[in-house]
Amino acid sequence: MRTVRRYGVLIAAGMAVLAAILVTVAPAQLKDADAPKQESDAKEQSMTQTRYKKPSPDDLKNILTAEQFEVVHNAGTEPPFRNAFWNHHEPGLYVDVASGEPLFSSLDKFDSGTGWPSFTRTVEPGNVAEKPDTSHGMVRTEARSRHGDSHLGHVFDDGPGPTRKRFCINSASLRFVPLGRMEAEGYGEYLAPFVAAGLVQGRNPSAETGKSEEVYLAGGCFWGMQEILRKIPGVLQTEAGYTGGSVPSATYRNHAGHAEAVRVVFDPDKLAFETLLRWFFRMHDPTTLNRQGNDVGESYRSAIFYHTENQKKTAEDFKLRLGKHGKWGAPIVTQVVKAGPFWRAEEEHQDYLVKSPDGYTCHFLRPEPILGF
Repeated sequence: MRTVRRYGVLIAAGMAVLAAILVTVAPAQLKDADAPKQESDAKEQSMTQTRYKKPSPDDLKNILTAEQFEVVHNAGTEPPFRNAFWNHHEPGLYVDVASGEPLFSSLDKFDSGTGWPSFTRTVEPGNVAEKPDTSHGMVRTEARSRHGDSHLGHVFDDGPGPTRKRFCINSASLRFVPLGRMEAEGYGEYLAPFVAAGLVQGRNPSAETGKSEEVYLAGGCFWGMQEILRKIPGVLQTEAGYTGGSVPSATYRNHAGHAEAVRVVFDPDKLAFETLLRWFFRMHDPTTLNRQGNDVGESYRSAIFYHTENQKKTAEDFKLRLGKHGKWGAPIVTQVVKAGPFWRAEEEHQDYLVKSPDGYTCHFLRPEPILGF
């Protein structure tokens, strides 16, 4: 009995030691096994934070309007019913005006009657931080962008189903990316819900031919350029914006190096590219470097940003012929450059002369003979 008891004690002691070893080793092994995933998650988070980094306050003052800065940086509030997006219904994505991070989808936007843009949910969980707000003698929940830490507005529990949420957001804190521009501006991963909703995507092809091309044309202030271009038979769509520079997410306040340009989508079966160029060279002076009328600076340079090799060849040949036969009396300085990123201009610049018929423009059509051929 003593011998059995002694062996039993030894076995019990051995098992206790083994258990202690397992307790010590197992967490380390689990930690090592999870290390690659944790490292990957940390790397992804770091890349996201870098991609959507908010500029410094001094830079923001140069990039944003005074109202945008007051809202985003100082948690101000814009007037209801007198802001850009309270009654805006175009399909697309709303991003942080300061950092560019995606925040809300037009699919989740609804009319709350408050005079501010309202959404039932964020475009993905966790990209909007919610914080207690006791300012102005009220108890509310503030909404701020996760990476840029921009003040967006407030969140309430009185929205429609199924979320019952109402994200009441300042237009000044948002930049709108139209559905047709989402992929080009790096937001392609958010297109799936629009596909499921059956919304038309792509480059607005002609309903009759199914064909379209696009080119970016720069020739001074985009207000006057767009007003003429949109009326040309065969033009399907025009959009004012900035291109040709290196500043990302260009805006009117911050587009150094970019030209004011118009993105032109056209039906090549109805409007040949060379014919479009004839219109282009008649609506501006292609001999003045970085200037059109009273507008001076590299933003107002003459340039053709081509999308295909055929467009490049046609533009270069046209420029040579214009230099030989044109009636300008000075060298043609128009640049022929491969198209790069195009940043849509703010809503107030889109179809400006449609909204303000008496607004400023320095563009007009010269007589056809000025081309010389």
